[in-house]
Amino acid sequence: MKVKVALIQESPVFFDKQKTFEKLADLTKTHATQGCNLIVFPESFVPGYPRGFTFGATVGSRSMEGKQLYAKYYENSVCLDGDDLEFLEELSKSQNVYLVVGITERLKVSGSLYCSMAYISPSTGLLGVHRKIKPTGTERIVWAEASGESLVSFDTKIGKMGGLICWENYMPMARMAMYQKGVEIYIAPTADSREEWISTMQHIALEGRCFVLGCNQFYTKSMYPTEYQHLVENEKEDICPGGSIIVSPLGKIIAGPLFGKAGALVAELNLKDITVSKLDFDVIGHYARNDIFNLNVTGQPEMITEKGKE
Repeated sequence: MKVKVALIQESPVFFDKQKTFEKLADLTKTHATQGCNLIVFPESFVPGYPRGFTFGATVGSRSMEGKQLYAKYYENSVCLDGDDLEFLEELSKSQNVYLVVGITERLKVSGSLYCSMAYISPSTGLLGVHRKIKPTGTERIVWAEASGESLVSFDTKIGKMGGLICWENYMPMARMAMYQKGVEIYIAPTADSREEWISTMQHIALEGRCFVLGCNQFYTKSMYPTEYQHLVENEKEDICPGGSIIVSPLGKIIAGPLFGKAGALVAELNLKDITVSKLDFDVIGHYARNDIFNLNVTGQPEMITEKGKE
């Protein structure tokens, strides 16, 4: 099976959910007309990754300005229970394309936010949501932690999909939780634009014998709205230069890395390459050593099979 994918390296309309949704729709339609089966958007694309923000928090103290900023972020975050989900599902269905969208998510019954990626099918709608199980560093101020039930994977008409967000990919057991489900298309939205991140993406492809899609935003300090410029005055101009990349199951770079500009990476994946790659290494097969090692992931769901999949 061959799957045409597009990774979107763009900037959101910062802290504006509706305008970012409009941009997301335009980008989706553009790449759907090019025959793409799967379109991936970066970490917290809606409504934006708040790089450089402190939200007024120091050890033992939180400012009212920071709390009000959090409220603004909350108001523009995505709720997958109502109009926001209907928009994404209709877009996926109308363009006949799978979407994996990095969002800051708010729940209907909670005041907490999560760094999430939503999997949308053109035929089934919302397949499920992965919520980051360990926000990194100061991200913990604004994003709550999810549990094992968030380690989702999906057997779809275009292959078995799953993945982790940003520095979750440095968690060996979290990666293994994905490998154990037989993930073929491993999706890694991120805000990490270091050159070293490329090595991480190649390592995961080699380790998991899967295609790895690493998708990042392109964002400069000048793109922040005027009202937020004072919050990032000490940041460098190229605050997030990108680095999106597509890697084969043998660790070879298929497309990218894309640095220094907005754009998209488009590539055709041949899923037969996964079987070819497993002759000499299979992390859940002949290299697993189940007589020695056993990973039990508390709460992880079984791989969800898409409705209507043959």
